[in-house]
Amino acid sequence: MDRMINWISDRFAHRPWWMNFLMVFCAFMAFIYMPWDFLVKPAAVDEEVWFGLLLRGGWAKATEPLHWAIYAAGAYGFWNMRSWMWPWAALYAAQVAFGMLIWPMFHFGGFGGFTLGLVSFVPFAAVAWALWKADAVFQSPRPGMRERYGDWALITGASAGIGAEFARVLAREGVNCVLSARRKDRLEELASELEDSYGGETRVVEADLASPGGADALARAVEDIEVSILINNAGAGYAGRFEKQDLERLAEMVQLNCTAPLVLTGRMLPSMISRHCGAVIIVGSVAGRQPLPFHAAYAATKSFDLLLGEALWAELRDQGVDVLVLQPGPVATEFEAVAGEARPDPSADQAVGPVVESALDALGRQPSVASSWMNWARANVNRLLPRSLLVFVTGELMEKQTPEEMR
Repeated sequence: MDRMINWISDRFAHRPWWMNFLMVFCAFMAFIYMPWDFLVKPAAVDEEVWFGLLLRGGWAKATEPLHWAIYAAGAYGFWNMRSWMWPWAALYAAQVAFGMLIWPMFHFGGFGGFTLGLVSFVPFAAVAWALWKADAVFQSPRPGMRERYGDWALITGASAGIGAEFARVLAREGVNCVLSARRKDRLEELASELEDSYGGETRVVEADLASPGGADALARAVEDIEVSILINNAGAGYAGRFEKQDLERLAEMVQLNCTAPLVLTGRMLPSMISRHCGAVIIVGSVAGRQPLPFHAAYAATKSFDLLLGEALWAELRDQGVDVLVLQPGPVATEFEAVAGEARPDPSADQAVGPVVESALDALGRQPSVASSWMNWARANVNRLLPRSLLVFVTGELMEKQTPEEMR
């Protein structure tokens, strides 16, 4: 309970008191009032006001989803202090102030209506003005990764895809990078690119994390440096009906996706905790949010990663170590080909840049993050459907992405 209270207190300390009030108000409107207003209140007595125009009945009901979306966006934007809140929060508050000014004039008329409108207008106009003047608060940049955590990052699976992009972004911010994977030639090529482009130090460590002892060997190879950022990115998938899959390959996948991040995190944490500073990112997947027929073992490994990372996030908050689980959906990498998938439209896959950007933006703010709004929806659909139904829905989709010989 103390950890939760401290976390909430810390999150409320990120903004002025009046913004906290607005955030709580938006959350109340989004999660309590608007659902009741839309789903429970009879249409015959329903009313909504936009720009001073009073809507009743069906017209009021039709606009309530938009009102809900605005308040939900406000609660989310205040909670995470998103830069897009400026100027839109101020403009919406100004719209409310304008409506509060003119609606009493039309509704009541006369001097009383004018007075009531003016009295109603002043506090909302003050809020709009305060939000307009708060652009620096919303636009304030966060310190860089090196300034926040330290000099060295260890990135597994760095030879391609998401891992290579993490290395590029961190090197651009002045972080020295230990690059690890099985393909040494690709690592050396990336190391040369980073040093030529950004001037930092790199170290290449060839390692097979799918083999027993691979993670321990990698940890020993970096004992002489202080790893302050650990990116557990190495991972693999395996598409197909379970009884048709090779058991040895499945066991290696569990070793790579589960045991390796577990061991590496355990090896790196003591020094991070002693310095009261560090970051651990575990690259999971939206697949870990639900059972996936034809990807059964892979989804189970990513569920392990998700639960491990979110639990560590809570454990380590007061130790100065930030933990995040990144949950991408389909990404434009070689992952799908290696996993044996046969996706009908790989051109729709998300680029690696936004995936990494979403992780670094969420680090230190929340325990896990889906790499896009669509992936967030995929990750949370299981909250709406019983698993007994969801497993058939996901199975239908995954079967179409599995080659005929593995179905």
